[in-house]
Amino acid sequence: MWSQLCSRHPLPFAAPCPAVLACLLLIGSPASATDTPGNLADLSLEDLGNIQITSVSKHSEPLSNAPASVFVITADDVRRSGATSIPEALRLAPNLQVAQVSASAYAISARGFNNSSANKLLVLIDGRSVYTPLFAGVFWDVQDVMFEDLDRIEVISGPGGTLWGTNAVNGVVNIITRSAAQSQGALAAAGIGNREGDADLRYGGGFGVDGRYRVYVKHVEGSNTETADGTAKPDAWHKTQLGFRADWERPGDRLSLQGDAYQGKEGQPLPGSIAITGVTFALDTISLSEELPNLEIEELVYSENIGAYSNASATWFNGFPPAKVVHVNA
Repeated sequence: MWSQLCSRHPLPFAAPCPAVLACLLLIGSPASATDTPGNLADLSLEDLGNIQITSVSKHSEPLSNAPASVFVITADDVRRSGATSIPEALRLAPNLQVAQVSASAYAISARGFNNSSANKLLVLIDGRSVYTPLFAGVFWDVQDVMFEDLDRIEVISGPGGTLWGTNAVNGVVNIITRSAAQSQGALAAAGIGNREGDADLRYGGGFGVDGRYRVYVKHVEGSNTETADGTAKPDAWHKTQLGFRADWERPGDRLSLQGDAYQGKEGQPLPGSIAITGVTFALDTISLSEELPNLEIEELVYSENIGAYSNASATWFNGFPPAKVVHVNA
């Protein structure tokens, strides 16, 4: 895995209406920074157990009361780690196996059997399943959120099919973002590293008495990966994503509406050529029993490391009478 040096700086702005979103970077006036969450290391064991989670029982409950093995990645953990994507943030969970396949592709699973088409892990974003019907797995390169609006990631170990249904065989990952009411105003953020860079814009406002919304746009550029000898592989990629979230909240009632769209391009390196070296070894006619026709073989390619046999025999079972022996005479 290549290391990434990245610097990311949120730039908060105060804007009175959505019309100024297009000129935030030019005339936006600075506002006070958003309150940062407290350091988890300063919390007592009782406070840590009282962290609210929702993925285990589909309702809010303290972590200490959850009847499952749960690991919570907070927004503060993600910021301190320097992760710029959901797969990289999931490396913080000790109950997941995360492997990078190319510049944009990842293989993520739990309890072993990890590969790029793994489909035994249910992945949710704000409670919505994001698996693809193509192979019931997840395209990790297209699952993204604006990290400045990330609240926490809950990772549940073990089967969860009784509550969540299909895909929840080895675990459940629920990526939870903050409500629209917690992301009001305008925000611009940018990051650049030796392998990728990104830029984000977000604006949040209100409508009516109980309605709040936010809209965002995010662009990511990733460069080619390199082999150990410095050879670049053509798997560079870029993606632009935009979306919105609208929340209506009243005492005892809450309604949320979300939508996202993306467009991008990814390079795909060629697999390379496969060559097998050896010498040719001429064979005589292969004779079979009377019930089977003769089979002619001109030559056989074999490896010197394995060696050659002057005589060989094998039994055919696929649709033929039993005990049909093939004799090869060199």
